[in-house]
Amino acid sequence: MAEPASHPSVPVPGGECIIQGLTSNGQPFRPSDWAERLCGAMSCFRPEGYAGRNAHLRYSPYVRPTVLGGVKCVVVDQALRALQPLAYHFVMDFARDNDLQVIAACILPEPGADASQA
Repeated sequence: MAEPASHPSVPVPGGECIIQGLTSNGQPFRPSDWAERLCGAMSCFRPEGYAGRNAHLRYSPYVRPTVLGGVKCVVVDQALRALQPLAYHFVMDFARDNDLQVIAACILPEPGADASQA
């Protein structure tokens, strides 16, 4: 039997997954700053050459906090899985261990962007 797309161990080829700050029964996850803490712990995982002034103060482009529909979330880029498999599994295990909802996502072009340029 195939696992549902929202299962934390199911990869989304070339896409992203979103860890929502809601448990499987819909309760908000606490502490309220969980997303920032998780992303802060993962901030050292970045692409080669991703530096610049104050780079050490930025979140990783692979694991970043956001708010969707009023719910704190963490967006996990599947590129992290190839770059640092242990870091990827750490994040996904965090979601599983805390019974957080995980959904598959894909990158959509910005409104008005020319699709032929993508």
